Amino acid sequence: MAWDTARTRRVLLAAAVDEFAEYGFEGARIDRIGARAGVNKERIYQYFGNKQQLFDHVLDTERERIARTVPVTGEQLDDLGEYAGRLYDYHCARPQFIRLLQWEGLQDTGGPALREADRTAAHGVAVRALGDAQKKGMLDARLAPEALFYAVLALGAWWFSAPQAVRMIYAEAPGEETERATLVGLVRRLAGQER
Repeated sequence: MAWDTARTRRVLLAAAVDEFAEYGFEGARIDRIGARAGVNKERIYQYFGNKQQLFDHVLDTERERIARTVPVTGEQLDDLGEYAGRLYDYHCARPQFIRLLQWEGLQDTGGPALREADRTAAHGVAVRALGDAQKKGMLDARLAPEALFYAVLALGAWWFSAPQAVRMIYAEAPGEETERATLVGLVRRLAGQER
């Protein structure tokens, strides 16, 4: 039976996403990734290189996944609150992305981040789309488009970034439906799209 390289890469990558999200770069172990995937850890080095290269590949893959799944486009900007709601839905389904970004931030040394120029360009596309929507009157222009985009990302992620803060702030856990509705309402208010 022939070795299924594509499948092996997929299961290793999925295991690496979970391992890095749970333990961060420093705490992640290549042998645990291999065990999670049910694959000899030597395949990791063969397919992805060293641990840093694997972590970089995981970040790239997850960043590309969220960009594909929840794009910021002109159509999305008709209701920026609902865009934030879809972002929230994504994080509910795949909380690993937020955790990976948190781990990346914790090891930030002030130098360039992984693919920083590409990521900056991607954020620039979103910021320009928001700015264009503001010029067309679709969004309130009192906030700079950069600040609006940052607020949407931050508000959409905070439920997952600091669940302990949510528990401390709310007397009872609000639940996903209430959290999402709160987020959508806040972003609509920020964007001047209250309904």
